Amino acid sequence: MANTNFAALTSNQLQMWSRDFWRVARNMSFINQFAGTGSNAMVQRITELTATEKGTKATLTLLADMKEDGTVGDNTIDAAIHRQRVHQRATAGKLFKMPKPTIAALPGAAAGAGLSYALACDLRVMASNAIMTTAFAKVGFSGDYGGTYFMTQLIGSAKARELYFLSDRVTAEEALDLGLTNWVCDPENLMDKTMEIANKLANGPSVAYRYMKENLNRAMNGEVDDCLDLEATHHIHCGQTEDHRNATKAFVEKKEPVFKGK
Repeated sequence: MANTNFAALTSNQLQMWSRDFWRVARNMSFINQFAGTGSNAMVQRITELTATEKGTKATLTLLADMKEDGTVGDNTIDAAIHRQRVHQRATAGKLFKMPKPTIAALPGAAAGAGLSYALACDLRVMASNAIMTTAFAKVGFSGDYGGTYFMTQLIGSAKARELYFLSDRVTAEEALDLGLTNWVCDPENLMDKTMEIANKLANGPSVAYRYMKENLNRAMNGEVDDCLDLEATHHIHCGQTEDHRNATKAFVEKKEPVFKGK
């Protein structure tokens, strides 16, 4: 499975692959093989499908067979820490930095690392009966895959501490009020709503989106002058694109712009 030819997968096949992944990813040697090779190909294929099929969705859950003493398989603690760091950057980190808008569709419980992946995305859509929970405190873990970082950025340190320390369940409506999700809809409409947003983004100015995402990511921790300089650079670059020229012309002519990603 780690040798999957992602370049040949359709959008539906990629979705099926991601749902099945966790069933076999139960040892760190397998995940290490995937994180080092397969994740790059998977991210590339998601990007291609987003551009050519007007949006695709892929979820990923990585499970580690962690022993009680903290070792993984025959590895030492130091080796396990190193591999965990590599895996986190190759999955949640890569998802966060992907130069395209990403959407997480949440049909049910988003807990632990699954919640971290959802929070790594740019936008989230929840079914009305879905819930979120950090869950880590319930099993004596501190948390992984960037959840503490992403949640703190989204809702602030005080509330993030509460949700991590107490591991309470957060309903969809509560998540919407907190800012942990962008939309809540009926369960039967979840994928229609998600694909509606994905299609809108896929038809939008992809070059500008890439620069917007880098600007927004930098603004999370950067100094204000650095952010201002980066915005200026990206804004001028966008002004040189065909998308910008066509959109400006369409605006004057009161027409819908057609974006080509150029």
